[in-house]
Amino acid sequence: MSDTDSFIDEVNDEVRRDRFYLLLKRYGWVAILAVVLLVGGAAWNEYQKAQNRARAEALGDAMFAALAGTDAAARAEALGAVNTDSPRSVAMLAFLKAAEQSQAGDKDAALETLNGLGANGDVPAIYREIAQFKALTLQGTDTPAAERRLALEALIQSPSPLRLLAQEQMALIDIEENQPQAAIDRYQEILQDAEVTSDLQQRALQVIVALGSEPDLGSATAVTPPELSSSAGVGGN
Repeated sequence: MSDTDSFIDEVNDEVRRDRFYLLLKRYGWVAILAVVLLVGGAAWNEYQKAQNRARAEALGDAMFAALAGTDAAARAEALGAVNTDSPRSVAMLAFLKAAEQSQAGDKDAALETLNGLGANGDVPAIYREIAQFKALTLQGTDTPAAERRLALEALIQSPSPLRLLAQEQMALIDIEENQPQAAIDRYQEILQDAEVTSDLQQRALQVIVALGSEPDLGSATAVTPPELSSSAGVGGN
């Protein structure tokens, strides 16, 4: 009886082996292909990382070399010659180039660079908005107040991070046009905004006091302007 059982077990084992080899012969290529794809994908991913790292390093070296010059106009020209296919890097280069052009006294060229960046649809929206804002502040009184107000109003009404800075610029236009109360009202709105930064809050406090009014912080945390704190300490003993 035990010999029979042993024979049956051996037959079953042989059948299972045959089935295994048959399946391996029929579908083994699938497992091999999966391994090849897995290894190949990992290798490609590492290659891509190495390529991106090399491009970033080359861009950084080119930017440092361009900024190493002693003349602002030459630095701007060198920055303009740096090539990149990354939209964020394009924006960074444009901001640096515009800054150098402005420092060199070529305001028109700086505005052209910023306006070109502001109209570049391949660049993320935040960089376009920053470029437009910088162009507005660079133009200053060379651009009619009505045009500046129109551009700033678009930023104020948007969820842009530049919203409060645009409001500040609008208040400065109010001062420019001899409308101190309008400027005070705008700065008060800035103080009440939950997103106001400490630097902007401090500037708002300073201007409101300079215009002869009393800041209304509401529930906001006060940041005492330096001149106020220093004047309060005079004769404080």
